[in-house]
Amino acid sequence: MAHPVTHPVEPPVATRAPREATFYLAALLVFVASAAATVYFCQSMSGGMEMPGGWTMSMMWMRMPEQTWLAAAAMFLGMWLAMMVAMMLPSALPMLLIYRRVIHFRGERHVGLATALMACGYFLVWLGAGVVAYGGGMIIAWATMRWSVLSRLVPLVSGVTLIVCGAWQFTGRKMACLRHCRDPLGIVAAHLGPGPSGGWRLGIHHGLFCLVCCWALMIIQLILGVMSLGVMALIATVIAVEKLAPRAQPVARLAGTAAILGGAAIAIRAVIAIGFRT
Repeated sequence: MAHPVTHPVEPPVATRAPREATFYLAALLVFVASAAATVYFCQSMSGGMEMPGGWTMSMMWMRMPEQTWLAAAAMFLGMWLAMMVAMMLPSALPMLLIYRRVIHFRGERHVGLATALMACGYFLVWLGAGVVAYGGGMIIAWATMRWSVLSRLVPLVSGVTLIVCGAWQFTGRKMACLRHCRDPLGIVAAHLGPGPSGGWRLGIHHGLFCLVCCWALMIIQLILGVMSLGVMALIATVIAVEKLAPRAQPVARLAGTAAILGGAAIAIRAVIAIGFRT
């Protein structure tokens, strides 16, 4: 008696193991490209102008000869986006991976597109922060190049700002946002929407919480040297350890203490310098 030929039944989409090798490879390529672009921008914008008050204005805040405002802003935002991807992608990777696994388990289509859109929504928030940073930096640069009295106050203001940023690291709001960022599964469970548009909205949601959590660290980087690879690596390490270490509070408080002490030293030195000049 002949037995009917049977064909293996393909398991349902929701039960197939997601192909994560492509995801990891794409993330690695994006990280390497953004890191290389960041190094290029840092080298091309190295140096600066000595200003009254004993500080140096970075080339980043200066327009090149015959460069339009639009071209200068586009260059800054390109640099900023590359820097944000290089700094934030490692700590955002667990969130992207869990989101990808969850929508794959739900049997949704276009998993890769939805994951990419979530990443785009996340970094769009950071790009918006770059727009604010560029506007504020250009206003400060314009004012300090025209009024030397404002330029001489920059070290003092920088020191006080570092103290404020360090104090933020101790606040309950900082810890609440950090707990949110450290719970990617909870974020996906509470805010997951259907389809690629759901990934886009989730990325923006997560990016906003991350921005509130990390704004003080980004201002610290702007003050200490936004074009310094060493400062950039240090801040990126603090952000990653805050999000991925077993305990986040000691890391946040250590960074806050360092910022407060450094800011106090800069402010005291600035006050002494102002006293000598007067």
